[in-house]
Amino acid sequence: MKKWLFSLMICLALFMPAVVLGITEEEMLMGGIGQTVGLGERDVRLVVASIINVALGLLGIVAVVIILYGGLIWMTAGGDQKKVDSAKHILTAGIIGLIIILSAYAIARFVVSSLLRATAT
Repeated sequence: MKKWLFSLMICLALFMPAVVLGITEEEMLMGGIGQTVGLGERDVRLVVASIINVALGLLGIVAVVIILYGGLIWMTAGGDQKKVDSAKHILTAGIIGLIIILSAYAIARFVVSSLLRATAT
């Protein structure tokens, strides 16, 4: 019974998008799904570059929030040395993270631009 149910689920997962989107068998086999679904015509390299930029931008925001959190802990420490030390540790980790993220952004930008220049047609 489990094997039959599993097989049915696999078949539904494979063929249900075709039914829902109204894709014919020819479009499914010939690769015309992208036009039917409405996918963009952008180059894959540019899409990957955009994804990398967005991901690194979000990580940069997280690093800045961590730095702000460390500053808040330090300001509200009230002279408690344990809280000040904890805040210093959080600030150090946030700054190191921000440096790593900015370095990754610079490297990714260099690599992507080099690839785009090298493979331009």
